[in-house]
Amino acid sequence: MKLIEEKEKELTGNWIFKDGKIVEDETSKRIKFLIDNFLVKIAVSPSGWEKLFQDPNDLRFWELTYNDGEFHGGGAPSLRNISKEMAVKNYSLNVD
Repeated sequence: MKLIEEKEKELTGNWIFKDGKIVEDETSKRIKFLIDNFLVKIAVSPSGWEKLFQDPNDLRFWELTYNDGEFHGGGAPSLRNISKEMAVKNYSLNVD
């Protein structure tokens, strides 16, 4: 599965209806692969809904969110690149 490219800033997954079921689209599957196999988990928000990851190759910060609160589990995942400053502020990080 494809790793995160330098030009990418956001990955937004979707759930789709297929054969009468709700299934993950390819972007959702890619996000799951990235958080399970590549990105390094750094922190979790106090609510537990947002998680901060870091790309070990380029050290960019990525925030995992679920944007569809009306769905079970918060819906499909989204990963967006956030600045170091935003990561420090939102997750009370102590980074140099």
